[in-house]
Amino acid sequence: MKILIVEDEPKVASFIKKGLEENNYDAEIAYDGLTAEKLCKQYNYDIIILDIIIPGIGGLSLCKKLKILYPYLPVLMLTALGTTDDKLAGFEAGANDYLVKPFEFRELLARVKVLIKTADQSHETINKLIIADLELDLYKKTARRGSTHIELTAKEFSLLEYFMRNAGRVLSRNDIAEKVWDISFDFSTNVVDVYVNFLRKKIDKGFDKKLIHTRVGFGYTFGD
Repeated sequence: MKILIVEDEPKVASFIKKGLEENNYDAEIAYDGLTAEKLCKQYNYDIIILDIIIPGIGGLSLCKKLKILYPYLPVLMLTALGTTDDKLAGFEAGANDYLVKPFEFRELLARVKVLIKTADQSHETINKLIIADLELDLYKKTARRGSTHIELTAKEFSLLEYFMRNAGRVLSRNDIAEKVWDISFDFSTNVVDVYVNFLRKKIDKGFDKKLIHTRVGFGYTFGD
């Protein structure tokens, strides 16, 4: 099991890392939110242990972003902020559990085990997006429409996932560029339209029911 510890206090981070490794977990440390976000995009973690007050992207904002990208990824908030309002804010940001500092490592370990077990039990269901006869497996990174397997590039997969998560909504080119490419839309480029056309040829061509629809002057919608 691979765990990311997002903690800006080196002594606390090292203490958690050592304890997890002694219990046969593979643990890494990120000392700020920006580094944590980059690592999550590069590696598949089984759980994130996340402090709220960290440099770069704050813990609450980071949790919200990660839950959009990886809704199946368990997040354990580990913070000194212990009021009821603090806890509610953490859960509203998407945290699966909340532990207040100071803490006993035994309790932290027990909560980690529960979160991982719960995630494993619901993994298969959470990791599939299904609209009409189109199925996207987020874990295996595969797409299928009816009985037809669809080969997608990494960026096409990300674009399709974003469409499926926002089915029925009108998505502007700026929305798509920001969420899929993590950039502000440059009106001098047609990269979004090009990739939408790539995707159309793969998931709509040859099928009676079209899923990608153009809204002239607004952007695109997805659904049947």
